[in-house]
Amino acid sequence: MNWIILLAAGLLEVGWAIGLKYTDGFTRLWPTIGTVLAMVLSMGLLGLAVKSLPVGTAYAVWVGVGAVGTALLGIVLFDEPANPARLLSLGLILAGIIGLKLASPA
Repeated sequence: MNWIILLAAGLLEVGWAIGLKYTDGFTRLWPTIGTVLAMVLSMGLLGLAVKSLPVGTAYAVWVGVGAVGTALLGIVLFDEPANPARLLSLGLILAGIIGLKLASPA
């Protein structure tokens, strides 16, 4: 269950990272509210997950999910480059996330 909570925290990290783009420097009210809410929920779920998962593993997975998800949505939503080197690098981060999950004692 804690891995599901951690995954949800990582997905909310993607939400707030992408949300930053829509806040226009925190000058737009509703995108700012959504972004701040996603930040709070993401950190709250991360806090719950580290109650039983190793903090280093949980943090690395949280950041990895956020980084991969944000980069992929950047490609889809903002027409950021999707060259082979970039996609390979994202794949390596994903492999690291899977490796941490498989190597975790929890």
